Amino acid sequence: QLTPSSFLRIGQLSNVDLNEDIHELETELPRQHPNEIPHNEKLLSLKYESLDYDNSENQLFLEEERRINHTAFRTVEIKRWVICGMIGILTGLVACFIDIVVENLAGLKYRVVKDNIDKFTAKGGLSFSLLLWATLNASVVMVGSVIVAFIEPVAAGSGIPQIKCYLNGVKIPHVVRLKTLVIKVCGVILSVVGGLAVGKEGPMIHSGAVIAAGISQGRSTSLKRDFKIFEYFRRDTEKRDFVSAGAAAGVSAAFGAPVGGVLFSLEEGASFWNQFLTWRIFFASMISTFTLNSVLSVYHGNAWDLSSPGLINFGRFDSEKMGYTIQEIPIFIFMGVVGGILGALFNALNYWLTMFRIRYIHRPCLQVVEAMLVAAVTATVGFVMIYCSRDCQPIQGSSVAYPLQLFCADGEYNSMATAFFNTPEKSVVNLFHDPPGSYNPMTLGMFTLMYFFLACWTYGLTVSAGVFIPSLLIGAAWGRLFGISLSYLTKGSIWADPGKYALMGAAAQLGGIVRMTLSLTVIMMEATGNVTYGFPIMLVLMTAKIVGDYFVEGLYDMHIQLQSVPFLHWEAPVTSHSLTAREVMSTPVTCLRRIERVGTVVDILSDTSSNHNGFPVVESNPDTTQVAGLRGLILRSQLIVLLKHKVFVERANLSLVQRRLKLKDFRDAYPRFPPIQSIHVSQDERECMIDLSEFMNPSPYTVPQEASLPRVFKLFRALGLRHLVVVDNRNEVVGMVTRKDLARYRLGKEGLEELSLAQT
Repeated sequence: QLTPSSFLRIGQLSNVDLNEDIHELETELPRQHPNEIPHNEKLLSLKYESLDYDNSENQLFLEEERRINHTAFRTVEIKRWVICGMIGILTGLVACFIDIVVENLAGLKYRVVKDNIDKFTAKGGLSFSLLLWATLNASVVMVGSVIVAFIEPVAAGSGIPQIKCYLNGVKIPHVVRLKTLVIKVCGVILSVVGGLAVGKEGPMIHSGAVIAAGISQGRSTSLKRDFKIFEYFRRDTEKRDFVSAGAAAGVSAAFGAPVGGVLFSLEEGASFWNQFLTWRIFFASMISTFTLNSVLSVYHGNAWDLSSPGLINFGRFDSEKMGYTIQEIPIFIFMGVVGGILGALFNALNYWLTMFRIRYIHRPCLQVVEAMLVAAVTATVGFVMIYCSRDCQPIQGSSVAYPLQLFCADGEYNSMATAFFNTPEKSVVNLFHDPPGSYNPMTLGMFTLMYFFLACWTYGLTVSAGVFIPSLLIGAAWGRLFGISLSYLTKGSIWADPGKYALMGAAAQLGGIVRMTLSLTVIMMEATGNVTYGFPIMLVLMTAKIVGDYFVEGLYDMHIQLQSVPFLHWEAPVTSHSLTAREVMSTPVTCLRRIERVGTVVDILSDTSSNHNGFPVVESNPDTTQVAGLRGLILRSQLIVLLKHKVFVERANLSLVQRRLKLKDFRDAYPRFPPIQSIHVSQDERECMIDLSEFMNPSPYTVPQEASLPRVFKLFRALGLRHLVVVDNRNEVVGMVTRKDLARYRLGKEGLEELSLAQT
């Protein structure tokens, strides 16, 4: 459906044809597609930068580290622990805030609608109730969508793909800002109260990460305040480690699963890992669960009882009543297969939907309209399903929060309403724990079908919302259906308890959609509070992942790929041994001499066509017979700080006399270094010389140009590098490997594919 010319046909990044291509585009596009953005998932975007995870060990850094004695190192270590504790406490408090507000607002909404329905059931005219419900939903969601679409678009979705990218080492703009946190929290409250098929668990992970980034820097750029604390941690290395702790604290607040949180951080995120970090992250997770417990217990009025671990609590599963036997293992594996197939279907549908959204629904007003439409449709579907359902259950002995009577006899309630007329978390718990016979198979079947499409349509809207709970709910519904049909087949034998199958179905569906194995097993075990199910849950999740991966990749990886992020997986593509560093690297490299003219530096930095961020420094001998060997590497951000503080001398042989820069000057400019355009350099200053030797990193990592791609990839990925210099046997710079050069190669259906790079 797209003309070939509207794709950016860019091979190796040669500046000439690139600019021609873009000019062609500008002339052609407005005539053909006025309201369509061409989008090709086989592109890598150049707007994403890497994080400098690797410390620049220049002379300033080494001098400062040598000055720090043992006690100072101990205080730094104590500060790290304090920060992790604060991350845990604050994440727990944010989770409490979301939970309490959602509970009260949703309760208010359901009470209003329920009274209205009860009133109109008696005297006819139920269409008013439908209008009321749909309008309430749409208006609440409208507010939630407007703040996301117009104020902070990064807060849309669950935020897990963005945090995954950040921990992978990609700098996604605005992802850990205070503004994002505020919009995220308000947005998720509004979208859950607005009755969309979403959960509040995914955004908790993003919120935890933002809190971690904010606390560890000791200042806020959104508030323009600097609290002058924790200045030692103002660099990407430390910030990224704290963000992984924040993500773990978010998981443990959401599910009451501290160990699951640590494993989530390990599995999904952090590229670089050590034992100290694990222990600190576990501490943060534990503190966050504990905070959530204490506050919610006080709120519910039993102050000394710490029994509500997470935002979603699956309730206790009794081992006696719910044990499993050996003949059920094949049944569980079969459920895993079903979950994998359904998950792959969900992801494929969502993929096409997202492609459509990127191409056509890219204006904020359209996005808000779409969100309102989904909210109204969700309410309508729920209402029609409840209206048409004739499944009545006796009201005594059941724990329904808002029993709707509708056309049932007195003392009975409509059981379809327990699924639709409730927040998704409560519905999941009901499906797990309601006694056998609470649900009609027809009800469950219809519910699964409708909710599947609703959840699929909702994920990727411009509202903050997670996909965890909807997938658990879909899985629990078809799992319970499966259990009911099993007990029909076995004439009601004791082991076919529908609740147990609801749990397995939930695990299978969630595993089939997000494809996490290790952390998900532990999260499910901790949330049910029962180790007995560890083995079957693991089997189900593994089967679901294997089956699903055969068809299409996981939901989060798919969204990362659709945003054209240069994401590096754990290993290089399997068939890439034939490629060497010489074929992968980008050339030619812009090098700087060790003592360089200021004018040259300014010109190189202002050159928009080559927007590089790291420059190899070579020996600056005027004698050309010598080899210009590699001496070090200097970053764009460092050069900008040098120019801003005007660290240069008039002639090459003058020694530097003015005040020396400290490492603090570089930290104060982090993370938003000013652009080169904002720095004014006069004509006289352009003729001065600048000496880079004490600011450059004198020992950058290098590889010889014969190294194979997997070897280069391993070095790059394990050390979290941003630039890797390629040298020949005389130590001359021949090329540079950056993240984009490695992420371009991906395993496709036909083997190794190379993605092209686009400027957008």
